[in-house]
Amino acid sequence: MASPSNSSQNGGILGVSNKTSFGKCTVTTKTSSSPSAVTTQPGTRFIDYLVVAGGGAGGGGSSRAGGGGAGGAIKALSIPVCGNTALGAVVIGAGGSGATPETVGASGSTSSFVIGGATISTTGGGGGGGGGQPDADGLGAPGGSGGGPGSNVNCRAGGTGVCGQGFPGGPALAGGTNCTAAGGGGGSAAGNGPPGPQVGGPGGAGIEFNGSNYAGGGGGGAGGPGWTGGTGGAGGGGNAQLCLPAKNGTTNTGGGGAGTLQPSSPFSGGSGGSGVVIVKELNKASGVWSMQSQYSAQRAGTWPFYAEFSGIDYLVIAGGGSGGSKRGGGGGAGGYKESAGTSNGSYTVSPFGSGVAALTLEGFVSHSIVIGAGGACSPSSIPNTANPGNNSSFGGITSTGGGGGAQEGGTGGPGGSGGGAGNTDSAPTGSGGTASPPGQGHAGGSSLRRAGGGGGGAGAVGCNAPSSPSSPSPTGASGRGGTGGAGATSGITGSCVQRGGGGGGGAQYTGTVAPGGAGGGGTGSTGQGGSSSATAGTANTGGGGGGDQDGPQIGRAGGSGIVVVRGPSARTFTVAPGTNSTSTAPGGQKIATFTVSGTLTIS
Repeated sequence: MASPSNSSQNGGILGVSNKTSFGKCTVTTKTSSSPSAVTTQPGTRFIDYLVVAGGGAGGGGSSRAGGGGAGGAIKALSIPVCGNTALGAVVIGAGGSGATPETVGASGSTSSFVIGGATISTTGGGGGGGGGQPDADGLGAPGGSGGGPGSNVNCRAGGTGVCGQGFPGGPALAGGTNCTAAGGGGGSAAGNGPPGPQVGGPGGAGIEFNGSNYAGGGGGGAGGPGWTGGTGGAGGGGNAQLCLPAKNGTTNTGGGGAGTLQPSSPFSGGSGGSGVVIVKELNKASGVWSMQSQYSAQRAGTWPFYAEFSGIDYLVIAGGGSGGSKRGGGGGAGGYKESAGTSNGSYTVSPFGSGVAALTLEGFVSHSIVIGAGGACSPSSIPNTANPGNNSSFGGITSTGGGGGAQEGGTGGPGGSGGGAGNTDSAPTGSGGTASPPGQGHAGGSSLRRAGGGGGGAGAVGCNAPSSPSSPSPTGASGRGGTGGAGATSGITGSCVQRGGGGGGGAQYTGTVAPGGAGGGGTGSTGQGGSSSATAGTANTGGGGGGDQDGPQIGRAGGSGIVVVRGPSARTFTVAPGTNSTSTAPGGQKIATFTVSGTLTIS
């Protein structure tokens, strides 16, 4: 029988291994090559890590090109290390460059991390196949995760992935007269074949680490107007977009770039996202402990403890809605929420912040932050109301995506701010969408015959389409859409910035374009046929997209949202992934700005 002295560290129970680590849940994100990943905290005894290579680029071509494969990803949990020790060198792989027309996308580059004398290497993602190519240029390339193949009359399999790092690209399937392209493979799932005719295949889902996703495959392209591009896999995969260039994989996620989608121009595939290495120093105490051994671990600085930090101010803005596609209303701004700011320097806040308390949050743990995407651009095949924006959230606070603008004959969609109304040849007026739930924005504007209303903004309602007796229309069309509602202003970053403008409405006849609301709202277009001057909402403002004219009838996308967190000077903010940033206000307060979904650790 074991003596009391030998069994005291595990409470007298044989066969139980006691382990402690007080790494304060410190997360270090390396976005560029470095001689050392991190010097560990004195109490750190275990880490988790993630190594992701650069993502592959999407294929090029006038349409139907394959999505790029995600960079290879390796995740390891509870790896023993020594405290106060510099870990080994880090190499961050670049994403592959977007392909020129009708060629396979470039593969990503290798990332690596040295730990315990061993080098952990991951393979760059494979490029997506070119659109419409019968030869090797149409095949998805192998890689950490494989690229999706481009379309051709001969349907084919995707590029292969590296075992333990990723998955293959999806197969191209029959869609209409030709195949539609497949998505690139992701860190946790294969790329997807097209779910049906005229729809590009989604990219494979990425791998989760510390509350965020990485290594998502790029979406596959599709064919002509009215076809739908594949979405990127969760984890930074690029979307194949109808009215915009193929989207790049997100920087420092290893996401694959999207394949081209007709009639997008230029006809180059999206570039792959660069790689990343992340190290999380763990808080843990496993096993069965006597009071004496627990006290000893506490004195040694390896016993974790619970802490709460008060006075955490915030600004949370959701993604804006897209504009309506034909004589369309402007998209509504994303919902806008913020605290009063009195805990950290009494900076300028919008009316939404009046009297709103700051948060109290647990320290030394990772808090998830979601950045809502703007509503995707809307072709005329979308009935009545365009796409709403997506919600943003942090610390139990959720802001609602902006409402989509309506196309001809529709009512603007509800949302954080409501979308503007669309109009037809016959309808005298149309109604803007409501701000729902209330308290995050304003309603969209109403329409007149052949002219859409402005999208609601965080600071003001969208303007109604104005009356214009001098319009070229002999039957009294407005000739001009309504201006988007103005955004709201906050000084949480140390500078006063206006965000959350509504999109301007579109109109049929030639005249003055309707501007978007100040704070990132997209401009509406006016005219009949020819090129459109409508613009998308500005990224990371939650601005609504501009409504389109009578042709080419594509409402523009809403702008993505943003989350900003501000805390006392005594706090330290750590953010992931590295695309997000930290800064210090003139008064010493700490600021974390999130432009993509990620995590925040407060210490």
